[in-house]
Amino acid sequence: MKYTTDDLRTKWLDFYEAKGHKIIPSAGVIPENDPTALFHNAGMHPLVPYLMGEMHPEGVRLVNSQKCVRTGDIEEVGDATHLTFFEMLGNWSLGDYGKEEQIKWSFEFLTEVLGLSLEKIAVSVFAGDNDAPRDEEAAKAWKECGINEKRIAYLGKEDNWWAKGEVGPCGPDSEMFYWSGDEPAPENFQETADNPLWVEIWNDVFMIFHRDNCGALHPLPQQNIDTGMGLERTVAILNGFKSVYQTDAFSDILKTIAETAGKPALADDPIADTEDGNSMRIVADHLRSATVMLAEEITPSNTDQGYILRRIIRRAIRHGRKLGIQNSFCNIVAKVVIAKLSLHYKELKKHEAFVFEELEREEVQFNKTLENGEKEFEKLSKKILEFSPKKEVSGKSAFNLYETYGFPLEMTMELAQEKEMTVDEEGFYKAQKIHQQKSRAGAEKKFTGGLGDTEDATVKLHTVAHLMVTAMREILGEHISQRGSNITPERLRFDFSHDEKLTDEQKSAIEKWVNEAIAADAEQIVEEIPKVEAENDPTIVGAFWEKYPDTVKVYSFKDKTGKVWSRELCGGPHWERTGDLGTFKIKKEESSSRGVRRIKAVLV
Repeated sequence: MKYTTDDLRTKWLDFYEAKGHKIIPSAGVIPENDPTALFHNAGMHPLVPYLMGEMHPEGVRLVNSQKCVRTGDIEEVGDATHLTFFEMLGNWSLGDYGKEEQIKWSFEFLTEVLGLSLEKIAVSVFAGDNDAPRDEEAAKAWKECGINEKRIAYLGKEDNWWAKGEVGPCGPDSEMFYWSGDEPAPENFQETADNPLWVEIWNDVFMIFHRDNCGALHPLPQQNIDTGMGLERTVAILNGFKSVYQTDAFSDILKTIAETAGKPALADDPIADTEDGNSMRIVADHLRSATVMLAEEITPSNTDQGYILRRIIRRAIRHGRKLGIQNSFCNIVAKVVIAKLSLHYKELKKHEAFVFEELEREEVQFNKTLENGEKEFEKLSKKILEFSPKKEVSGKSAFNLYETYGFPLEMTMELAQEKEMTVDEEGFYKAQKIHQQKSRAGAEKKFTGGLGDTEDATVKLHTVAHLMVTAMREILGEHISQRGSNITPERLRFDFSHDEKLTDEQKSAIEKWVNEAIAADAEQIVEEIPKVEAENDPTIVGAFWEKYPDTVKVYSFKDKTGKVWSRELCGGPHWERTGDLGTFKIKKEESSSRGVRRIKAVLV
């Protein structure tokens, strides 16, 4: 049987729904109120408040397919395995069932639903250390399911331990592997776990401890289960493919790119180890990822998520040119992506016009950028020819042209050759590596903050952000809506839809309104109501409606006189009374991207 991504997604959701789980929508790819990651890169990230004890409106058993973006290896995209955007299948127990039940269901899903041969399955469990004991409970559960004990490897923390950060929830995990080789799988997994033909397909995390500031572990009062299975990767494995680009997730996209390039035969070999094959995969991944990001109304810019978005769009355009595509083509590919994914993620169709507009704008702007890059090269080469007997473009200069102007190395080399100059390629890649290391440190940080840390200061700032949104809607207009937020214990950063710079009078008015709401000592009120009812209630402020389940939480702040200062859709947590928040102060207001402004504020 050949599996499609729709097949696996449906089987996953149906299986866990039959086990009493509620299907919840995917959150957006941008984290709310989390300063530690640019994008959601795992299914559990949007659920941190609930894993920490907040009550989820859909109960204690949840399942979904979460949209994820990982940006630490953008330069690696183009090989057979790396993706920027992918879907993560996950199921969760919020303090309900435990390790034994989850392992039993994992085995059932792999062997009975997917029909995988027991002879090709192996698992790993935590080997134990001074912190926590060897996970014999998980090993016993696997043996009872039918896994041969020789196919169970005991591995250390680097392989079988999950932690939210240095402080916070953590625990052992158990990974499942499938033998992808043609020959029989090795009998002993402990001795062969590092063989690349053993491919990880699923991870069960047992979130049972809390690590305190002193490094000591304590049992969590709410012991959770968190799992993750990569959709595209698993479909590739189920079909015996060597690459995710051979799956239906990419077949129509690659065919469209190949035909647009006038090279239809390229699509027949999606993992061709050629320059054209590499470029085709880059265009496919990057425009697929960009379309998903744009559907959440992220705008290309020079900072944060907008910078990543602009970077992958421009990289796709460059490789489109390498394939011989000279005309605008991004929207041609985006249409195929939307047709494939919009059935599951409604926002792609809803914001289709925005996606097309931004892609077209970026293509036009990038063409101008390339022209500017050529001008900069002319200035640079003139100086080199005049003052340097070596007649070499340094690696640092070549990388600066690439990073600042999006000017490809191969174009720099081509222009240099025309002038009988050379380019320090080794120096270019050295400068690029240094840049990548810095980017990874910023883009793929451990998930150690945001509302997940539940520090009082963070929760207070999240609460005052609700008041601020209501104030802005009253003072600036009802067009104001959230476009992103980032909260640390020290400050809140809030992006909102607005075309004009705020005046000093407007900022003062917002501060005055919020501080009056704080002085009113309004009390938190939580309602759980149907989402359709909330969407049609004009008194409820909300953003990113698609990510919320059918039943939603609405947080209001009401004072003793009966006045409601804020009423907003959210997942929590929030401070109980506004009177405890302190004094609200706007520190800075600036442009974030086209049509989006940014406020930075504090409580003192």
